[in-house]
This record gives sequence, structure tokens and C-alpha cells, in this order.
Amino acid sequence: MSLIYHKTCTSLSMILCLNLIFSQYLSSSSGIQQPSAYDILSDYSFPIGLLPKGVIGYDLDKTTGKFYAFLNGTCSFSLEGSYQIRYKSTIKGYISRGKLSSLEGVSVKLFFMWIDIIEVSRNRDDLEFSVGIAGAGFPIDNFEECPQCGCGLNCGDQRKVSKFRSTLLYLLHREA
Repeated sequence: MSLIYHKTCTSLSMILCLNLIFSQYLSSSSGIQQPSAYDILSDYSFPIGLLPKGVIGYDLDKTTGKFYAFLNGTCSFSLEGSYQIRYKSTIKGYISRGKLSSLEGVSVKLFFMWIDIIEVSRNRDDLEFSVGIAGAGFPIDNFEECPQCGCGLNCGDQRKVSKFRSTLLYLLHREA
């Protein structure tokens, strides 16, 4: 009798285990997916090109706006061979509609120094980047596509790079 009881319990355990695995499969393939980090940027009125391709995950506390975005490692690229951007493997800060503040993990190389970008604000069709005491503004359409680690926007399509170059030259000329 104990042998029958043991086989019945084993069979029941097997059925419960298969049921658990099957139900997890159904819930993950039911089409309900967490939005991507790029979707979250769009939800807060930012273009997806603020993050490079390859974000593997994120955390967002919707009540405080505290966020973390995770890359598979550090990411850097240059625009026009001299304007360099670097992302750490973890980017964090606070997000609200049209504003990223207390940023950590994104820096730009100015001359020979890496300077942290600490805030990004959207002002209509422009994005304003702050490094503390200084800042620069760029048209939002420069960030329609995500840059790629290693090659940035210059990954075989010269139109994107020349568009960014002409905007940067215009802004520098306007400031002078």
C-alpha cells in the first residue's frame, strides 16, 4: 500500500510541476510584456535616441521617478571623430515629463576631460543638456534613432551624421 501511495504522490507532484511550468509559459507568451526603456522615454516625451541600442533592462519607480537603465557593459562612441559620448553599464536618475535630472552614468568628452551630463530637459522641439555650469541645446530630431556602441550614428549611413554635424555647426556659429 505504501508503494501505491508513493507512486500517486510522485505522479501528483509531477502533474503539479508540469502545471506550474505550463502556466508560467502561458503568462509569458500571452502578449503582456513590460514596456521597453525606449517606450518609457517616449511616455515621458523624450526621443528614444537618448539611450544607445542594447539596453537590456530597467527599473522605474513611477511614484518617485527614480530610474535605472542597464546596458550589457560600458558604451562609447564618437560623432565626427571628436565629440565623444560614454555610457556606464548602469545609468540612473529621475524622470518626469520632459526632464531627466540627477543623471549619473552619461558623460561627454570636452577637450581632454570627461564631463558628466547631469540633466536633460525638453523645451518644445529642443533638448537642453546640462553639465552643471554650462549646457547646450540640440533639436530633438537629432535623437530620433538610437546610437550604436562603437560607431554612434555613423554606422554606414552618412545622412544622419551630416545632419548632426550641420546642426552642431549652426549652434556653434550662432553662439559666436
